Order: sequence, then structure tokens, then C-alpha cells
Amino acid sequence: MRSIRKIVKAEYRPIGELITYSPMPTGSIDMIDPFIFLNHHGPQTYKPNNKGLPFGPHPHRGMETVTFILDGDISHKDSGGNESIIGAGGVQWMTAGSGLIHAEVSSEKFKEKGGDLEILQLWVNLPARLKKTEPWYKGIQKNKIPIKEFDGGRAQVVSGEFLGTKGAFQPETGINLAMLFLEKGAKLQLKVPAIHNIFFYVIKGELQVNNQQAMELHLVDFGNDSEELQIEAIEDSTLLFGHAKPFDEPVVARGPFVMNTIEEINQAYKDYQSGKFGSWND
Repeated sequence: MRSIRKIVKAEYRPIGELITYSPMPTGSIDMIDPFIFLNHHGPQTYKPNNKGLPFGPHPHRGMETVTFILDGDISHKDSGGNESIIGAGGVQWMTAGSGLIHAEVSSEKFKEKGGDLEILQLWVNLPARLKKTEPWYKGIQKNKIPIKEFDGGRAQVVSGEFLGTKGAFQPETGINLAMLFLEKGAKLQLKVPAIHNIFFYVIKGELQVNNQQAMELHLVDFGNDSEELQIEAIEDSTLLFGHAKPFDEPVVARGPFVMNTIEEINQAYKDYQSGKFGSWND
């Protein structure tokens, strides 16, 4: 079985009234190439007439965001002209590429009515050859995302493939992502190419993976010495699972930009300030 280097507990980092846990980066783990950042917002319940999510217009360059809406919704808008409202169970994929401005807020209905909210946003790096690619966005509702059922659970196959089922997205970088829902007692055996890095974040519940306990709000960092993964659900659990071949490139991240050199970061700030990321109209 694949070895486990460490199991990291997410740090509690609230953003105003928004409950937020951050398993990566922390003092214990910087990144799992090409996965570079994860924020877990909620779970929490918003009262009627709330302000919703606080993520107003801001820029990105050189990376991708994958946003999983477990509860609530997100109203997306960007400087490329894309707009959508994606509800519970849906996923948003945005390739920032050469640069754009976007906002991720709650819908007017959610702000008026309130309700439960739980959202994960994962940042995935882009290799140098794609840092300046054309920005791209797509939001997909829950009923359009393929499901792979297995004994004791199911997987929502977001990208790449999982157990032979192709995902809703097929990124050029070959990133594989799935949201796994396991019932208590479920057992799952997976094979992941040893060269691939694994992203394994327990959102809810308790799992045993390769004979080690992984509790909710914990990220498991694996070695690259075997293909074999054995997972058992000690209780009903939800897991964000991914894997990809690492890019093995220098990574320089500053604020909303992820590039290969500090010079490229400085240029990103200059380009944004000079209006090269597009205009924003409320």
C-alpha cells in the first residue's frame, strides 16, 4: 500500500462571519503539486436577509479554481462575460490563465431567504506552458455531473475519470477529481499511478486509509511508493479525492496570482492595475 507521510488538520481561519477551514497551505504542508490551496467554508446556516458570501470582484492569473457547492449556492460573474448561479451539488471550474476578474457571491434568493451553506474551493496550478492561456469558465449543476456507484457509496466524478467513469470536465492538465460519499462500513480499493500525487481531504466523517485513521477536516499526504489505496468508512463520510502527475516546476504564489517567478508575479500586478484583465461593471 502507498505510504502516508503525514495527516494534517485544517486550520480554522474565519473570514468575517464565514466559517472557514484551511487544510492547505499550513505550517505543516505547503502544497501537493499541482494542488496548491483549499478553503472549506461552512457548514453553517445563514439567517434571512443576510449578506451572503464576501468574495466580491478580485483578479487571478496562472491557476484554476474548482469550486464544490455542497449546500447553498454561488452566483458567479467574471470579466470574460460569464455569469451563472450554481446550486447545491454543482461545481464551477474557472481557468484564470492569462488573467481575469471574477466575483463569487450568494444569489439574491439565498441572501433573502437564508439557508445552509457549505462550499469548498480548490486552487490547481497551471504549468508554465498554460499560464497565459485564454481564461475559461463553466458551471455545472448537480444533475449534469456523472455518478459512479460502488458498494456502499457513490462518487460524483468531476474531472478526469474515477473507476472508469469520465468526469464532467476534462482539463488539459489531466487533473482527476471526485467527491466521494461513503456509507458506514463501505470499503473501497483504488489504484493510482505511483507517479501521481494524491489529494485526499476528509470533509465529513471518519475514514481508515491504508490502515491509518483520517478524521474529518484532515488532509492526508501520501508518498509515491505504491499504487494501492484501501479506504474504509468508519462512519458515514464525505471525501474530496483527486490525483495528478506533478508539474515539478517552480511555484511562486502571491495573493491571487500563481506563477513560476517573482518577476512574473510583479508583471501580473502591473497588468491588472493597467486594466489588462478586463473591465468590471456591476
